[in-house]
Amino acid sequence: MKRRLLFGERMLLGDGTEPFNAIIPFRLKGDFREEDVRHALYQIQAKHPWLRALITHDEKKVPWFEVPDPIVPIPVRTVVRKGENDWQEESIKEWQTVFKYDQFPLIRFVWIKGEGVSDMLFVFHHCLSDGGSAMAFLDEFLKVLDNPLADIGTENPILGIEDVVPSAILLNRRQRLKAKFIGRVAATAIKYIPVNKKAIDRKNDYFIHWKFDRETSSQLISYCKAMKVTVNTFLSASLLKAFKKVKGPAAFNKVSCPVDIRRFASQIKEDHIFAFGLMITLSSNEKVSFEDNLTLMQEDVERKTSKLNPYMVMMVMESGHDALKNFTRLLKQGRSTNDCMFSNLGRIQIPENYKEFSVETIFSPSVIGPLGNTTTMVTSTYRGEMDFSFMGSEGYLPYTEALAIRDEMIKSIQLKLEYAEVL
Repeated sequence: MKRRLLFGERMLLGDGTEPFNAIIPFRLKGDFREEDVRHALYQIQAKHPWLRALITHDEKKVPWFEVPDPIVPIPVRTVVRKGENDWQEESIKEWQTVFKYDQFPLIRFVWIKGEGVSDMLFVFHHCLSDGGSAMAFLDEFLKVLDNPLADIGTENPILGIEDVVPSAILLNRRQRLKAKFIGRVAATAIKYIPVNKKAIDRKNDYFIHWKFDRETSSQLISYCKAMKVTVNTFLSASLLKAFKKVKGPAAFNKVSCPVDIRRFASQIKEDHIFAFGLMITLSSNEKVSFEDNLTLMQEDVERKTSKLNPYMVMMVMESGHDALKNFTRLLKQGRSTNDCMFSNLGRIQIPENYKEFSVETIFSPSVIGPLGNTTTMVTSTYRGEMDFSFMGSEGYLPYTEALAIRDEMIKSIQLKLEYAEVL
């Protein structure tokens, strides 16, 4: 089984010399045998073909996912657990470790092993999977780890754009011409956009993590419901406010928010291994109150989301493979125009208690790569606690400023919730 990488996947893969790795860390209470861990990993590979795929190149140097026979197992690295924050140190190591994708799958596993408690990390190349897919195979891994005989089914994998875009659209002559025209215009424009002579030196990468307890998380959700805005909009507004407070005029007042393509393309199932994403950009109106700004931002979210057309976006991108080099150059060497990427995975629907162990927490994913501004915040909610991962690089956002942004964001949210409670 094999398929050619889509445009977005090729962009994330790059030339293979620079890592673009995502990490899902989680903490389990219990004791585990190595053979059971490896069996669970083998079973999710058996279900998902692309979790066992290598990358090969054809005569035109175009990359393909190709599934070898026999299966090359997911590599496992075991380290002794010394403290609560080992998983953060190991995450940073894994960000910087390139996948040897011609020899091993684009996924690996780190087991930080302790007595009665283990921190575990799924590490995967971002071209392989997004956060939604990762949560699906994490859920399956836990099911099999608890019960080696658990039936997790078999994925019918996406083999190309034709498995995502309905044939009535994909084969429509007018739609095809439109996609090709937009693609050509974009490719020409990208070619002539001025960029720096070399990519920005990102210097040292860093990782900042924190949680809101159940009470604060519940208050935050209640506040958003009362304001008739989503948690994503509220946190985006709070993040922009924090950037403005810390960076002043140097802040861009822009945050990029990924939108799950599964909301629009029913062909992509929850357990499909897939990495294509949509994006909207949000800004705040600094001339109105925070509460009024929330309403305006929510309207903007709904307006922009309603205009998203994943099928046309995919068709346009697939018409532009020859522009990949220029597009990548623009991302790497172009001037940064946004403060941060912010992703909210929402409530993680994975059980807490199993027969053989319990899940103490699932930390929010982290991801870092070479395509421009690395400043990223990811949040998720598990067991009623909202969890935050904030990552970046000194060359884009100094660590001291990132800490100040975190502190300002936490303070402003707490003050807002305290004020709302009084009212």
